[in-house]
Amino acid sequence: MAASIGIVDYQMGNLASLQNSLAVIGSAARIVRDPCELGSLDKLILPGVGAFGDAADHLHKSGLDEAITAFVRAGKPLFGICLGMQMLFERSEESIGAKGLGLLAGEVKRFDPTQAAHPIKIPHMGWNAVHTRHKSPLFEGLNDGDRLYFVHSFHAVCGESETILSAFYGYEFPAAVGHDNIFGLQPHPEKSHKTGLEILRNFTEL
Repeated sequence: MAASIGIVDYQMGNLASLQNSLAVIGSAARIVRDPCELGSLDKLILPGVGAFGDAADHLHKSGLDEAITAFVRAGKPLFGICLGMQMLFERSEESIGAKGLGLLAGEVKRFDPTQAAHPIKIPHMGWNAVHTRHKSPLFEGLNDGDRLYFVHSFHAVCGESETILSAFYGYEFPAAVGHDNIFGLQPHPEKSHKTGLEILRNFTEL
């Protein structure tokens, strides 16, 4: 029996392209908005495009924040993508005072041109190479140096043990993070062609 996969809708971006990408690899996923729906799922994807503070507000007011935390504590896989990855952390410079899910230790900071080895434009947008720091089943088959599609102005700052993939944009930053059943990816797999589809397939097979 196929695993039931949910995509969390918390009013932070169009979810259709992600749902369509999963359909391409033969995996049906349903959009979930009610916290009560999460308990019946086997796997959960937290996508998102937009501001950290707005996302935190929607998750809290809807009760989805507590439901997602309970889902993770039950040992089920959670996959945060782009803003969804940033929400896995405790806080962000983008929205002072807003609280992330706090599922991973760390914070989110804006790209700092003063720390860059060469001039950079913000946002970081386009294809960039990712490099393996730790093995993970989510990135099985991914080659060191494979390119994924990024669109973001803020990046995670976390420990070495939570950094699965890194990328370089003026300086090195985490491109993918994880711990146990929690996974996060800053670039968009649904926009990253074949490599992105393989990452999604790996998630469905966890």
